[in-house]
Amino acid sequence: MIHNISYRAFVYGTENQEKVETAIKTLFPSSLPQSELTEGYYKNSVLILSDKITRKRETRDFVKILNEMPDPDKKRILDQLENKIDDNGNLFLRFDKQRAYLGDLKVIEHGDPIHVKIKIAAYPAKKEIALKLAREMFEI
Repeated sequence: MIHNISYRAFVYGTENQEKVETAIKTLFPSSLPQSELTEGYYKNSVLILSDKITRKRETRDFVKILNEMPDPDKKRILDQLENKIDDNGNLFLRFDKQRAYLGDLKVIEHGDPIHVKIKIAAYPAKKEIALKLAREMFEI
């Protein structure tokens, strides 16, 4: 159902790296993010935490975590799937980093998120097939 999952989260100078890593663990409990130090627009340092998950067990665990979200939140994702899947079968979601730190998953449109890209295992890799498989992922 899923080929792989990539994520990325930014740690700004005013944030605690351990807290951002805790937020990531809410979504990906066994992930060990790689870090890259970069420079922001105003010459401030920004740490980028990222990883690519390819193991089937971990991708299944992620789907299970998604399905534990409250039904209204899952329905919101389902209602927006058409806009969140590209032509290559990638599903893009953004989770609120602050709420994830508290153990609560909330999909957001803007702000300071954990960016998640889910490569749907669609054969052939077409948006219509990926949409169908993505809808099946969410149990409502």
